[in-house]
Amino acid sequence: MRILLITPPLTQLNTPYPATAYLKGYYGAQGHTVQQVDLGIEVADRVLSREFLAGIGLEEQARLVEPVKRFLRGQDDTLGPRIANRSLLPEGKRFEQLDEDNMEWSFGVSGTTDKAMHLATLFIEDIADYIREHIDPHFDLVRYAEYLSNDAPTFDPLYDELQQEPSVIDRMMLEILEKECRVIGDKEAGDKEIRQKYCCYDKVCITVPFPGCLYGALRCGQWLKTHTSATVEIGGGFPNTEWRQLSDKRIYEFCHEVVIDGCREADQYCPDFSDLPLDKYLSLTEMTNPMHRLWSQGRWNKMVMAHGCYWHRCAFCDTSLDYIGNYHAPKATTVVDHMERIIEQTHRTGFHFVDEALPPKLLREVAEEILRRGLAVSFWGNIRFEKAYTAELCDLLAEAGMVAVSGGLEVASDRLLRLIDKGVTIQQTVEACRHLRDAGIMVHTYLMYGFPTETLQETVDALETVRRMFDEGIVQSAFWHRYAMTCHSPSGLNPEAYGARRVTLKPNPFCNNEVDWEPGFDYDIEAVGAALRLATYNYMNGLGLDQPVRSWFPIRVPKPTSYSKSIRSTSF
Repeated sequence: MRILLITPPLTQLNTPYPATAYLKGYYGAQGHTVQQVDLGIEVADRVLSREFLAGIGLEEQARLVEPVKRFLRGQDDTLGPRIANRSLLPEGKRFEQLDEDNMEWSFGVSGTTDKAMHLATLFIEDIADYIREHIDPHFDLVRYAEYLSNDAPTFDPLYDELQQEPSVIDRMMLEILEKECRVIGDKEAGDKEIRQKYCCYDKVCITVPFPGCLYGALRCGQWLKTHTSATVEIGGGFPNTEWRQLSDKRIYEFCHEVVIDGCREADQYCPDFSDLPLDKYLSLTEMTNPMHRLWSQGRWNKMVMAHGCYWHRCAFCDTSLDYIGNYHAPKATTVVDHMERIIEQTHRTGFHFVDEALPPKLLREVAEEILRRGLAVSFWGNIRFEKAYTAELCDLLAEAGMVAVSGGLEVASDRLLRLIDKGVTIQQTVEACRHLRDAGIMVHTYLMYGFPTETLQETVDALETVRRMFDEGIVQSAFWHRYAMTCHSPSGLNPEAYGARRVTLKPNPFCNNEVDWEPGFDYDIEAVGAALRLATYNYMNGLGLDQPVRSWFPIRVPKPTSYSKSIRSTSF
């Protein structure tokens, strides 16, 4: 069978999303002929071109965009000093937000490559803003028409948009797709009618990892069903979470099959990046924060170490779904074998392990295998801050190449950590972060507010814990998000057990993920969220660490309490 794998616009521009690479490895091992295409990077490359920008009136940007792309691809580092001293690029609205003091603190002296990358990224974002405001309202650098797909109870707005004539960006995407589908093409086709239906693939699989990819995916499916005879399948992270109760049959105007939990064993195969245009990816620096730079800067090889989560108990997590609840781990030798094969394909030695949570036992064995083989690699990924991360293990991981971790401290309250069955305490988190910091491994933590029964006192105490962790330097980056109850999580499946009440029971005909529930907070949750984000943004930049945490809140809040005996016993 001849199979085409598609990643629709838009995910990341700095590195390939790995879903099609895993499917290519899986289908290739079954003996199929497989090709993959990342329409996101292909569309971005055409949009960010001299020809296109000149055609929409951006003459100055058109003159500079090709050199800037070469710089962001690591193909011309000599342009960096001129970008960094701000003598080259036109500066639009994005540059108005620059804080020179923060830039100096983040990047050091003028002329550094990181600073130039940040400024070049602002230049690219200015172009994207112009396109969105004047050419195509759907366009963005890392998503496409997301507002039509994000938590959409009905298909109507998205469906209606898909009945309209394709936009300029849509047509660009479909031209690339048509070229890919007619690789063999007209020579083997007969009359005009057959030629219209001819496609060199028997099956086309479109992955939709995020809501910002769905519109592009459906546009592709729409064209494929009209102009080819290929079987069109749509799957990926978004359908797996949002469409498990899908009842709107109009979706089959855009595909033949919706695949849920398909190819469960695909991530046991080595991903194959070999036919992707790796030289086109752009290394962007959207924010000055060091952990955000890891996400968007550099062409990391994305791969999975183990399928699912070895803990799979957290009340807020989609533990009932296969990608989390069905845990299985390979041998360490297999993981490192795959790493070596990917290095041969990509000529890059950096790895982002995209596991839900890297298993400490397997992580240790992988680190030992890396060292045994004498490999020089860099890697990072998501972990659980648990007692397994001793000073000895963290030193071993750093020696093997670990440069950063991200992990959930979540609610930063021992009572709430027990309620959500996180399996860690604040003390364990603090000690793990300290060991990681001492080993030279950067730490980012995810934080949550607004979980059922969370009090204002607990929220203030959580921010004080975060302030102390930044003040000691055991975390370098953090992000707060408001708790969302999903229908696949323990809290969504049984809200009453967590002190919440479900508002609606009837499923939507289109997307079903978030559960409507009554929070019952006796304080302004929006004002609290804004204060948490503002305070933590300042902490990440080394500011406000000596301010009382209450000063960040626009509403009256209590003083922090004695966080817990475990916190007092640390060097806090």
